Amino acid sequence: MARKSLLKQTLATVFIIFAFYAFFNAFFFTPENSASPSLFPSSSSSSSSSSSLSGAIARPDSPSSNSKPVKVYLYDLPRKFTHGVIESYLMARGSLKSPVNDVSSLKYPGHQHSAEWYLFSDLIREDRDSSSVVRVLDPKEADLFYVPFFSSLSLVVNPIRGNADEKVDNLYSDEEMQESLVKWLEGQEYWRRNNGWDHVFICQDPNALYKVVDRVKNGVLLLSDFGRLRPNQASLVKDVILPYTHRINSYNGDFGVKNRQSLLFFMGNRYRKEGGKIRDLLFQILENEEDVVIKHGTQSRVSRRMATQGMHSSKFCLHPAGDTPSACRLFDAIVSLCVPVIISDQIELPFEDVIDYRKIAVFVDSVSAIKPKYLIKLLRAVSTERILEYQQELKKVKSYFDYEDPDGTVKEIWRQVSLKLPLVKLIINRGKRLVKRDLTESDCSCICSNQTGITST
Repeated sequence: MARKSLLKQTLATVFIIFAFYAFFNAFFFTPENSASPSLFPSSSSSSSSSSSLSGAIARPDSPSSNSKPVKVYLYDLPRKFTHGVIESYLMARGSLKSPVNDVSSLKYPGHQHSAEWYLFSDLIREDRDSSSVVRVLDPKEADLFYVPFFSSLSLVVNPIRGNADEKVDNLYSDEEMQESLVKWLEGQEYWRRNNGWDHVFICQDPNALYKVVDRVKNGVLLLSDFGRLRPNQASLVKDVILPYTHRINSYNGDFGVKNRQSLLFFMGNRYRKEGGKIRDLLFQILENEEDVVIKHGTQSRVSRRMATQGMHSSKFCLHPAGDTPSACRLFDAIVSLCVPVIISDQIELPFEDVIDYRKIAVFVDSVSAIKPKYLIKLLRAVSTERILEYQQELKKVKSYFDYEDPDGTVKEIWRQVSLKLPLVKLIINRGKRLVKRDLTESDCSCICSNQTGITST
């Protein structure tokens, strides 16, 4: 009897093991020709998966295969705010007699704040693909609303005033254009719906939209820095920092120091306002140093040619603060593979979630920089091997600062804008339930709500 009992137990155990194996095999293993993925892939499928993953990591500016592009509605602004600004610019300078019938014949004048033109041109293209945003023609479908006012160019047109003693008809006024824009927006249903939180404005020039910034500050602002804005008008939390359009030609050669005879190069306006007083001090310290080229110069074709030659033949390029913390000179240096030396304590830099600027630039605080011999000793101590490492990293990231590259600056700007959508939705939903609070000190909600003081019921 004991033997029969032992045999039954053994058979029962074998049966249970077999049943468990059959169950496990049926639910967790699939045939090779099955469409279902295997939890234990073969080496070939593992390799394919690894390759796909590495590609995603190498392309942080590409939308995830699992994420949907953010839907952007491009406002059909009255012509005067877009192509009309170009016409005003050209007519003020005598290169155009009157408005044209065919706007496609208008050429946007190239300058350091032309990001507004590149973004507008990109959204109206029909062959857009692999972008973080997609244009929708129905505003009801939109996540965000882009306002394509050429605010920086409008500011450039404004100073053309003629002789002060003469009466000039139809004088262009940037301030009137700003006021007119906001008045138009306030008449739009989708602006009023969420108090402008889901609207995107470009104001790359430090003074662009200065007259109405308090009325549009709820939106996502695309700007070069925060030099002229208060903390309750702009912040890294809700806004996007853009690179200036580089003004000199890119360096297309390979990295190296053989043809870079100068140690340090700078060419720009020596005398700036309060924020840029350090420039004159740096001139006094550096202008007699060997292997240093430091020149006073303003924007012109001749100056750009000289700057191109200087940056392409120097190891380091100086970037001191100007009237505001940033300037196009930094991005000229990057595309020149000339290691930027940044002396601007309050500077904000574009795309810092994907670019580690310590790998491509030397940062020196302003107090140390103006000590005699400090800066020169620091740069001369940098080895050739370290300079080559800087140049290698510069070459890797230079496409981020090329507006002409289809996979360059514009694509990255839209990625940065798309990342703001969750915050925009949070602000909108939160604002529907919050009432105004009287605070003696700002808290984190002030950063998100931008201190508008809007009371909701």
